[in-house]
Amino acid sequence: MKAKQGLFLGVLFAFFVLGFIAIQKATPDAKPHRMYKEIKIYSPYKFEKTIGGLAIIDTRTGTKEKPDAADALYRMDELDQKWGKNHLKIVENELVVLGDYNQTVSKIYIQTKKEKSWLKKFFGI
Repeated sequence: MKAKQGLFLGVLFAFFVLGFIAIQKATPDAKPHRMYKEIKIYSPYKFEKTIGGLAIIDTRTGTKEKPDAADALYRMDELDQKWGKNHLKIVENELVVLGDYNQTVSKIYIQTKKEKSWLKKFFGI
């Protein structure tokens, strides 16, 4: 009887571990909350809740993209990175947000070196 209980607990533990690993793989890397929140205001990509999950809408054109639920966060990151490479630039300790016609829309102060290094790594600027 004890062998069956041990086997059951082992299988249960294995499912928990595999589930945890799957969740970790489906979640993108952490972002500095303050910077990402301020940049996201200017990003043209927004999530829309649908019956089947999430859709990504480009507010400039109104086009919708419906990635798989597991890939939605990664796809949003890809779109934000592509947009940021063309619309963000770092000038000293400020992040300059540019519009579609290269005009300055806003400036965001970079408070720490960690934020600056994340901007360079994430957006490739």
